[in-house]
Amino acid sequence: MKKYLKNLLLTLIGCFIFINPSIASENYPQVEIVTTSGTFTLELDKNRAPISVENFLSYVEEGFYTNTIFHRVIEGFVIQSGGYTTEFEMKETKPEIINESGNGLSNRRMTVGMARSNEPHTASSQFYINLVDNVSLDPMPTRWGYAVFGEVISGFEVVAAIAQSATQTFQGLQDVPVAPIIILEAKKTGL
Repeated sequence: MKKYLKNLLLTLIGCFIFINPSIASENYPQVEIVTTSGTFTLELDKNRAPISVENFLSYVEEGFYTNTIFHRVIEGFVIQSGGYTTEFEMKETKPEIINESGNGLSNRRMTVGMARSNEPHTASSQFYINLVDNVSLDPMPTRWGYAVFGEVISGFEVVAAIAQSATQTFQGLQDVPVAPIIILEAKKTGL
């Protein structure tokens, strides 16, 4: 009977892990983003986007994102952060990384991707969250796309609230929230 109960328990635990894949692991680390609008959690996909995930986690572990703002908010498109201080100064970043947009992850609603310039391999610290399915940002045979490296797994209402912020043109940038939305802390959770 003990062996039966032990096997049943192991089976139930295995089923829970299979049914609920949002358990932090080495290949799927989670990062909690605490903002002035609330908290949301990202789950990253190290299997499909190892360079982007390691890059993002290195910034998280250094505290880089603390006191950065969401500087681009376009309702029905994306919210973007990771580049500017609360004084609207561009932060100094590490070297740019290789574009991993051909990794099989698509720019679907609530996925997180690496922001970059028009050149393909120019992502550094800035990231965005897709508010809708933005498959036009995925790679095509004739051009590079924007690399997805994770997804929002909790705090959807916080992301939605940020997306509804009133915006303005400020210091040459469009879609800047009128009331600053600040990342107070970004920290790895789970493991």
